[in-house]
Amino acid sequence: MRKRAMLAAFVMAGTVPVVAGAAPASATVVTPKSCPITYGVLIKSHTAYRLPAKGAYYKDGPGGTITASVTKATTISYSLSTSLEVNASYLFASAKASVSGSITKSVAVTTGHSYSHNINAHKYGNLQYGSNGYKVAWESNRTNPNCSTTVLASGTAKLPATSVGWHYWETKS
Repeated sequence: MRKRAMLAAFVMAGTVPVVAGAAPASATVVTPKSCPITYGVLIKSHTAYRLPAKGAYYKDGPGGTITASVTKATTISYSLSTSLEVNASYLFASAKASVSGSITKSVAVTTGHSYSHNINAHKYGNLQYGSNGYKVAWESNRTNPNCSTTVLASGTAKLPATSVGWHYWETKS
């Protein structure tokens, strides 16, 4: 019994004696891995996404020239889809840091922006004003005390950028 108490004292002190002719004692002290509990939002992917301004759609043709200008102010705001509630401001800040420094919570379409484009013969020209934003896939997670990660929520968000302008395309009718 005395030998066990001495061995325990050596283990606690961090040293293990080696006795000649005896197999070395294994004195590895295992301490559980510990991590601080943290929360975060991870941007999993992003793609360019056009966010049109409501009411700013024009069509002309066939052939000729289409010209339009913005005459009223519109605000385009971000949208969020999720299965659980997540702080939208936190998601927004994460997307801004991960995807683009120019992502905004909302963007105002200003007046005075004109655009003109030639339309190919027998085609119709279409114009729509809006923001060139991003569609992001996100995930809210927690780092647990045992250093594992738990996904709390996930979803997609359509976030406008500060750049706005005209989008032109042609159709057969």
